Amino acid sequence: MAYIEMVHSYKRYQMGSTTIVANNDVTFGIEKGELAIILGSSGAGKSTVLNILGGMDTNSEGQVIIDGRDISGYTSHQLTEYRRHDIGFVFQFYNLVANLTAKENVELASEIVRNAQDPVKALTDVGLADRIDNFPAQLSGGEQQRVAIARAVAKNPKILLCDEPTGALDYNTGKQVLQILQDKSRNDGATVVIVTHNSAIAPIADRVIHMHDARVKSIETNEHPMNIKDLEW
Repeated sequence: MAYIEMVHSYKRYQMGSTTIVANNDVTFGIEKGELAIILGSSGAGKSTVLNILGGMDTNSEGQVIIDGRDISGYTSHQLTEYRRHDIGFVFQFYNLVANLTAKENVELASEIVRNAQDPVKALTDVGLADRIDNFPAQLSGGEQQRVAIARAVAKNPKILLCDEPTGALDYNTGKQVLQILQDKSRNDGATVVIVTHNSAIAPIADRVIHMHDARVKSIETNEHPMNIKDLEW
């Protein structure tokens, strides 16, 4: 059994008399320690998958098995605990608290879990040792995204879920952020899942899950993922 498994998962929304199918019989597996990319255009269903994996939403039917446990039947309280202890989130827009320093933003996450990383170490690991006392407005977009990554990984989550993490960044800064995420997988054994519409970054992944029209269209594995420095788009 894979570390992450979605098995015949459906997500349906009711809009008046119309049923919207956001995920239609989605099945895939991701192994522990992999960097996986869920790739697709807007409306393909990939963010719905990410929200379900992260316990921010629940599926309508099917199984969502994380480390041997099916979270699809979790109560609201169980999902809260799951999000708190098992999941680190990184979004396209950094969601930092404006009146807190970089260190204080990371502390927000590390204070809610047991055995969290030291916030200064987490920021040092993403190259921000000299910016720990800066406020978000004093940081570039790339630096703010690195604070967001430090905040996510400071919890020591089992899974790092990233929704378009380079979408608001320029080319070079985006590559720096991708390098950090790839290093978390390769060096620290983290399971990293990136949702993106940018097919050019697919070669860096161990596994690429292609989605189209709410379904998994294909899954491919890269035996030799590309190094970030060789990536161009």
